[in-house]
Amino acid sequence: MTAIAHASSYIIPLIILFIVIYGAVKKLDVYEVFIEGAFEGLEIVYKIVPTLVGLFLAVQILNDSGALDKATQLFSPLSSLINTPGCVIPVIITKLFSSGSATSLMLNIFSKYGPDSLEGLTSAIILSSTESLFYTVSVFLMAAKVKKSGCIIPFALISIFAGVIASIIIAGYIFAGYYFINISIASLNTFIS
Repeated sequence: MTAIAHASSYIIPLIILFIVIYGAVKKLDVYEVFIEGAFEGLEIVYKIVPTLVGLFLAVQILNDSGALDKATQLFSPLSSLINTPGCVIPVIITKLFSSGSATSLMLNIFSKYGPDSLEGLTSAIILSSTESLFYTVSVFLMAAKVKKSGCIIPFALISIFAGVIASIIIAGYIFAGYYFINISIASLNTFIS
């Protein structure tokens, strides 16, 4: 076992121990504070559940109604202009609402094209570098009891757009590298035999 793997198995227990010792030094009832925090967490979950159900329902309606397919057709000229596979467009749209649904679409791409394909790499990098905007904003604004969101959504959309563009560029470079390596190995094997 490597030193990092060995050390990582102790991180969580050490954090818990630190919290208990810190609470004892500050003369806090650590258990009572823990119970209060857990209760507050459950209250937040209770308040968020209707929003989550609405978001999951919206994603399912988009998927079942064929709206994602229409969006893919609508954005296909743009995706071909920036050399992006069209099957990634539903992943981008769905990711705005739900990471779970977007992950499901990515797994479908993996099974159809493979994880090492341009389609697989692009969708995986997009999922890793963007956030489920409407879910995250609704959860945080509700938890913080913010009534007016102001410029949060437009700026978040800009950051997601930047993440998508960066993901497409990175996937293109990675895929080109894989492609170049595979061609080089194939050429080398042909040369040797």
